[in-house]
Formats: sequence, C-alpha cells, structure tokens
Amino acid sequence: MMPIEVTTIQNKILLIRNQQVMIDRDIAELYGVETKVLNQAVKRNAERFPDRFMFQLTKEEASCYFSRSQIVTLKNNTDSRGKNIKYLPYAFTEQGVAMLSSVLRSPTAVQVSIKIMDAFIAMRKFLLSNAQIFQRLDSLEIHRIESDKRIDELFTRMDRYKIDDTQGIFFQGQIFDAYAKFQSFIAQAQKEIVLIDNYVDITVLERLSTKNNGVDVTIYTLPNTRLTTQDVRSFNAQYPTLTVRHTTSMHDRFLIIDNSTLYHLGASLKDLGRKCFAFELFDAGFIPDILAKVI
Repeated sequence: MMPIEVTTIQNKILLIRNQQVMIDRDIAELYGVETKVLNQAVKRNAERFPDRFMFQLTKEEASCYFSRSQIVTLKNNTDSRGKNIKYLPYAFTEQGVAMLSSVLRSPTAVQVSIKIMDAFIAMRKFLLSNAQIFQRLDSLEIHRIESDKRIDELFTRMDRYKIDDTQGIFFQGQIFDAYAKFQSFIAQAQKEIVLIDNYVDITVLERLSTKNNGVDVTIYTLPNTRLTTQDVRSFNAQYPTLTVRHTTSMHDRFLIIDNSTLYHLGASLKDLGRKCFAFELFDAGFIPDILAKVI
C-alpha cells in the first residue's frame, strides 16, 4: 500500500453540521475497500455507531457538497427494469472513523485510521489557531451582506419615488442626478429665471451659466450672501443678465421659470444631493403672491 500523506486526508475532511467529518466513499478509498463493503460492516455493528459517530446526509447537504454525478447509485436487483436507486452518503465524525478500524479488522484499516486521526487533530489545531481570522472574515462577510441590502433598499426606494418634472425625491449622494434635473429646469426657460435661495454661492452661478442665451436671471438671497460684486460682474460679462437682490422674508427655496412654472425646492441649489431632499411643481397661481412677498 502506498503511503498516505496527512494533507491528502485533510483535503477530504469536510465541515458539515458544524462538525469535521469524512464521507463514506472517501474513507473506503483510503481503506482500499468498496463503499458498500464499508457500509455493510457498519450496519452489522450498528450499536457501535450512534448518531454522534455518523449520520446520513440530507438531499440538501448532498447537493451542496457534491454534484449530481457524484452521488453514489446502487442497482436495485428487485427491479426487473434494472433502474438505479440513488442513496445519500454517510458522514463519519472523528469518533466514527476511529470505530471503523475495529469493525473492518485489517492492518490497513488500523494504519489508515491512525493517519486519519492525525489529520483530524491537525485540522482542529489549525482552526483553533486561526479562529480570530475566521471570525473577522465572517464579520466582513456580514458587513458586505448588510451593505448589499442597504444598496438594494436604496434602489427600491428610488424606483418607488420615480423622478419626473412634477415631483421627486433625491437621496443622499445623488448629486449628479439632482444637478441634472435642475439643469433640465433651467433649460426650459426662454425669457426669465427667478431663484429664491438664501444660500447662494459661486457654484450656483456655474449652474445658471447653462441657461439659454437671452434669458435674464434674478436671484433673491440673504444680504450676507457669499456672492461678491465681482462674481456678478464676471457672470454678466459672459452670460447677461444677472440681477442679485436681497431679502430676509423667505425661508424655503423657489424656482420660477418664465413667470409660468413654479418649483418648490427642499434644498439650496449649492447643496443638491448632499442630503436627502424633495422638489415639487406648485400651482403657478402662487407666483404673484411669492414675488410680492419676496420684495
């Protein structure tokens, strides 16, 4: 009999039901006997193999660990048509393997059992010495699954709140999408854009610079705005005409297009997509009242 390396046996040790086990056919191969001979010996000595020594795999376990072609088949001699009957493999724990050497009663079985015991011990030491690493890997996998769930949930909510030109919700991080929608509003303007926003800076002017030629822009913002006179002058040099007026009478943000379309914005234009916010198309009948109050 050729010497058997411990590593060869280790490769045949599986973790099933949180136990280190070996499958009957792998043990039979190491012992140099047929699988049915091994199992018959076990059946003749069933009292020596309690559940903690061996168990039969379920269909789910067998399909998980083995391909369909690997599940052993036996010929049913009582069936005249000679059909094959599939049976599920048996798994033997460390104690079960030790007991096998006593029922097979051969020098080879004894020597192989010793090798298998050594392999089980080596595997157990390896698992114990690397327990922290395995725990960290498990933790990383759990975090990955949780992250995937959060991403799936985000897309589900995005589908639920589909964005159109009348209303919508942008979630935190949808900066590009939010600005793209804002740019589509700006592109609608043919004559005039009125923006009411207390927190305007140079980035807002950059967005407004995409307006159609000939469209006037009026911004109502707080007196302590971050926009400077030079910012307004530079903008008008390329994209006339911008007028900045100060107001302290407004809290919310509004965007008025051509005095006929009114949007209510849940976030300042400089912060679109940085946090969750919503927008909504309001009745244009509110435009005169809003403009009267803002002045």
